[in-house]
Amino acid sequence: MPQLAENRYGKSRVRLVRVNRQAAIHEFEEWSIEVLLRGDFLSCFAEGDNSKILPTDTMKNTVYFLARKSSATCIEEFSKELIEYLLTHNPQISAAEVKIEEKSWQHLNTEGKSHPTTFVQAGSEVQTTRIIRKRGEDFQIESGLSDLVLMKTAGSAFEGYVHDPLTTLPEAKDRLFGTSLRASWTYLSNKLPFTAVRNSIRESLLTAFASHQSKSVQHTLYAMAECALAAAPQISEITLTMPNKHCLLVDLSRFGQDNPNHIFVPIDDPHGTIEARVCRGN
Repeated sequence: MPQLAENRYGKSRVRLVRVNRQAAIHEFEEWSIEVLLRGDFLSCFAEGDNSKILPTDTMKNTVYFLARKSSATCIEEFSKELIEYLLTHNPQISAAEVKIEEKSWQHLNTEGKSHPTTFVQAGSEVQTTRIIRKRGEDFQIESGLSDLVLMKTAGSAFEGYVHDPLTTLPEAKDRLFGTSLRASWTYLSNKLPFTAVRNSIRESLLTAFASHQSKSVQHTLYAMAECALAAAPQISEITLTMPNKHCLLVDLSRFGQDNPNHIFVPIDDPHGTIEARVCRGN
């Protein structure tokens, strides 16, 4: 006899733009939200009984309803509000999970000053959070960022690695180092100044990437994780994923030219992938 094991259902890619219309200056936020519920849904799966099912369209409407009256100033706080509402109004739910991705928008600088009601999207970077709460337990909060594209043109080398009969990669004392950073970290508390902590972590990651004398992507990744843990005692661990976005030196000798690390061709695929989770020591 089959038995229903783990299951969940919900609504994905609920798109939301929220404008905070203060008198002198506006704030603009763009979120993509996913809601996932777990609970006593066996009768729906096994018998086609929908009496315990909250429609996913209702979840979408709940997002907009709460956003209209929410005082949350960050994606973490809004996620907590949404989860609390769903658990309070649906006793059949045993756990709720909310994921939010936030695109980065900034006030447009024009004529030397910030325009109060005009915005520009700040690149591809996305801020993220994933929050789970089981009924009767505390929130579990994991936040992060993704698609933060970085490049350094000095302070990066790759030497002394394994050479075997299939190795063709030349060693490099001075190479370009590009990546599209993805980071996630776990908070030790569910009551924190999340925006301030996020900004501190982000700044520490960027500072470490820029200043570190890199012997490999792994070497710099670890240094960045160390800096983030030092900058944010509110987190227990951090996971960094850093694809190695290669720029290959172009051979100009056939044209009678030298190429002292000036002309490269960017290669997106294939690329190296380096990932590690770094935790606090005992």
